Amino acid sequence: MLLSQLLAPDRVRVPLTSRDKSSVLRELVDLLVGTAGGEADDILHAVREREECQPTGFGYGVAIPHARTPTLEATVMVAGRAPAPIEFGALDGQPVRLLFLVAGPESAAGAQVRALARIARLVRRDAVRERLLGAETADDFCRIVREAEGK
Repeated sequence: MLLSQLLAPDRVRVPLTSRDKSSVLRELVDLLVGTAGGEADDILHAVREREECQPTGFGYGVAIPHARTPTLEATVMVAGRAPAPIEFGALDGQPVRLLFLVAGPESAAGAQVRALARIARLVRRDAVRERLLGAETADDFCRIVREAEGK
């Protein structure tokens, strides 16, 4: 599974409008529901519950919130770039600007884990993160992901 298969311009918001963790989670869930369906309240509850167990601030200025929910039929992903750093409880203590939200049903747990691993590998690369931070449009963001996966 390639991230570029899960991520289309209508599933990317550059820039995000939210300025704090709670609001950005809501914004990402709304974007996901608007493009992939599902029940916003159920998905948001699952994402917030996951965050309470262990924050999904990955490090490198990246957060990868994720959850499993029966309101989705398959693994879906949305992404965004915050205009200013957001405190997210990241492992390295740094605020985040790049966010990838992954959600899907329990039956697609394997696909979700693979997507999370691919995101982690992608954002560990300094050059890719810098390019994503500089993306001015959703099309640019998706193109950068597609090109990075091709390498």
